[in-house]
Amino acid sequence: MTPDHVILAGQFGSPYSLKMRAVLRYRRIPFRWVLRDSKWDTIPDVPVRIIPVIVLPEGADDAARVMVDSSPQIMRLEDVYKGRSIVPPEPAVAFIDALIEDFADEWLTKPMYHYRWAYEADIDKAGKLLPLSSDLQMGAEEAARSYDFITNRQIGRRPLVGSTEANQSIIEDSYKRVLDTLSTSFDRGDFLLGDRPGRGDFGLYGQLSQLAGWDPTPMSIASERAPKVVNWVHRLDDLSWLEVPGEADATNGWSGTGDLGSVGDLLVEIGRTYAPFMVANAQALQAGSGEVVCEIDGQEYRQGAFKYQGKCLGWLREGYEALSQADRISVDGILSGTGCEQLFA
Repeated sequence: MTPDHVILAGQFGSPYSLKMRAVLRYRRIPFRWVLRDSKWDTIPDVPVRIIPVIVLPEGADDAARVMVDSSPQIMRLEDVYKGRSIVPPEPAVAFIDALIEDFADEWLTKPMYHYRWAYEADIDKAGKLLPLSSDLQMGAEEAARSYDFITNRQIGRRPLVGSTEANQSIIEDSYKRVLDTLSTSFDRGDFLLGDRPGRGDFGLYGQLSQLAGWDPTPMSIASERAPKVVNWVHRLDDLSWLEVPGEADATNGWSGTGDLGSVGDLLVEIGRTYAPFMVANAQALQAGSGEVVCEIDGQEYRQGAFKYQGKCLGWLREGYEALSQADRISVDGILSGTGCEQLFA
């Protein structure tokens, strides 16, 4: 029988899975949550075995019913389902929102991975609990083998994503600045771009669902430093209850280009960390180098080069070029002095 609802397959410890679950809940799109690789998982094979996976109901206009990658998933859902959109109608604002989402997905994931696999208490929790999402009846011996497998594998991958002793202060200081910046932002409003959440809100929520809500070390830092952010993360998990005023008017509830002061400090953080990394990653890929080397916050930063993050920068640049001249001028004005300009130089 073909389902008349979306199927979302993911894991509790996956920031991108919880990001998409929160999107579906907020948009009130009927869906079934399935734990990937569990006995309930009957999702078709996908070309790249990553999570989350969404399966759209049959009749969703084309053959692309089974999808991975949260950002394209969000935009596909915008095409298929109307109402409670998370894409601002003003193109310049929508572009800033997409930039914030990509920052969360491609930079804030570094603190998420780092804290989980660099600190003993976090490693122990993740190693014990993550395997149980697939098999709650796992025996003690199998659980011990799974613990050893997942912890050794993930710790071994730390240098690939920049989680090294040399980069530690860069990554951890960035996380703390994000907490401080969001705390200040939430002094002004409930969401980043007005009275309703956008792609950037859900991107940040995905990573912070783990940093501020699951892993012991960064969760303790967030509780101590940014209780408003912890509260916001709890709320973002399920916003199905939130009424969007004037939903018939697509512009209602969104900030305009002249009213984005609440994200100014966040854009400075993006320009300080994510922007130089993304540019250096693209340069490394172009040069055929396997290593990214750049300066972040006055310190040398090194990690492996990633093709996917090169694609992300390419997509952002394509989006920037697709803006009208007037909208590009607006975006340039918003980004001026933040350090984000280097992304589009």
